[in-house]
Amino acid sequence: MKQIRRKDAWLFAAQMLLLSLIMLSPALISYISSGSGKLAVDSLWIAVYWLAPTMGVYLLNFYLLIPHLWFRHGYWLFGVANAGLIIVGNLHLFSNNISSLPDYARAGFSSFIIISVLLCMMAIGIALSIRYLMRQQERKQKEVEAELAWLKNQINPHFLFNTLNNISSLAQIDGDETQEAIMQLSDLLRYAMYETNKPRVRLDGEVDFMRNYIELMKLRCNEMTTVSAQFHVEEPQSEVAPLLFISLIENAFKHGINSNEPATINIRLEQQGQTLLFDCDNTNNPKPTKDRSGSGIGLDNTRRRLDLLYPGRYTWEQALTPENIYHVSICVKL
Repeated sequence: MKQIRRKDAWLFAAQMLLLSLIMLSPALISYISSGSGKLAVDSLWIAVYWLAPTMGVYLLNFYLLIPHLWFRHGYWLFGVANAGLIIVGNLHLFSNNISSLPDYARAGFSSFIIISVLLCMMAIGIALSIRYLMRQQERKQKEVEAELAWLKNQINPHFLFNTLNNISSLAQIDGDETQEAIMQLSDLLRYAMYETNKPRVRLDGEVDFMRNYIELMKLRCNEMTTVSAQFHVEEPQSEVAPLLFISLIENAFKHGINSNEPATINIRLEQQGQTLLFDCDNTNNPKPTKDRSGSGIGLDNTRRRLDLLYPGRYTWEQALTPENIYHVSICVKL
């Protein structure tokens, strides 16, 4: 809400600045060309006399009539209100007694009245156009935010599901280690519930979350699996979208480990200035098709979030090497 109010304030200030420049430009031109202050003042009053009605019609339409009448389908009332505005705004022109003027002057003055009315109508059209563009942009922004929320909400219950499975298996082996794992899960849930509601989080907090998540996921690994995780952060206060890489880490464990064969998982995150490099390599041991745990989460989810959050500011590489290693590399400009 504060961001919207700040944006409206900046828009109002920009519009008032532009309208003031338009109003003052004849006086400035007159003063520059003639050097006469009196001529500049006269030019200013003439500009106010002719342009003030148009600017008033524009502002009233932009901030009052279009949002409260046009967008609420009060088209007839909108038209009547604008007709009244144009008449009242140009009353100083309509009230002039032009019958006493010569024919050529009367025709010229009538033309000025028509031009003033047309300018008011043009101002209404401009206000409508800008409002429609703003409305369309706001709708797109809301759609993007809704999609991002949906994508992120897919992640939260999913890592919880996997972690609970791991802890459930551990509970049958080591009670003390299970208690420690539950505490780690508590930290993960606290972060996921309270920190990731913001569009950006501190990089060091995100790294701590990934470290804890990897430790919990290692519970499902036996001695045949080697897990390596390296994190190098130059500026811990840098901000990044929350849970951006967690689906890729989850995929590495889901498709990388095999209780009967040697497997490796290597995860690396490095910050270089405002560039974030993430690499994930895992032995390719895909689950059987019938195993649907976690289906729908992973590469597509992460890539879509990158498209929405960092458009044109990231690169993506993925490949299956001849050594049967699945490789994903992401470079993000923060």
